[in-house]
Amino acid sequence: QVQLVESGGGLVQAGGSLRLSCAASGRTISTYAMGWFRQAPGKGREFVASISGRGISTNYADSVKGRFTISRDNAKNMVYLQMNSLKPDDTAVYYCAGGSWPRPSDYWGQGTQVTVSS
Repeated sequence: QVQLVESGGGLVQAGGSLRLSCAASGRTISTYAMGWFRQAPGKGREFVASISGRGISTNYADSVKGRFTISRDNAKNMVYLQMNSLKPDDTAVYYCAGGSWPRPSDYWGQGTQVTVSS
């Protein structure tokens, strides 16, 4: 089993940046693809970004391409999401996930709130 804990969420103005972190424990995540999903109020959970086990391949939702960057540090069992040029539409609870490429969904964190004010 893999336990995932997100951090780094908060309130930011439009145009600002945030960096989310996901700390994994229980087993090494190097064999898993990792990803970020988000859920806005009243909406379903949607894919944001994913990264392959060794970090060679990445995949992004069209809505965040060019603004968000996913990365990982397998030595530290960590995954990150750098979010730049944030928009109010990015407001959501962001979840870290681990599993199979390209849409990891076997393991989930509890989520971290990101709020972007206009």
